[in-house]
Amino acid sequence: MDTVSSDSVGRFLTVADTADLLNISTAEVIELVRSAELPAIHVGSPGRWRIERVVLEAYIDGKYEESRRMGLWRQANLASLPEVSDGAIVRPSDA
Repeated sequence: MDTVSSDSVGRFLTVADTADLLNISTAEVIELVRSAELPAIHVGSPGRWRIERVVLEAYIDGKYEESRRMGLWRQANLASLPEVSDGAIVRPSDA
């Protein structure tokens, strides 16, 4: 169960909050931030990153969309593979 609830944090999440919500390590969150895959702002002393809640939600939505598209791409590629019938390859255009 999440230890961070929507009501317990405000507009900005810490790296630890974000890691908890995504169920990954803080090091993984920092890598996502440093690679600019997950936008964040640097606040205060070194190492103090904040991730805006709506940005994290958009990131998660984007990951769902990426997964959906990869699934469709895999389906399309599988549909274009030749079938094997009695040891002979039958291409979709030959059927």
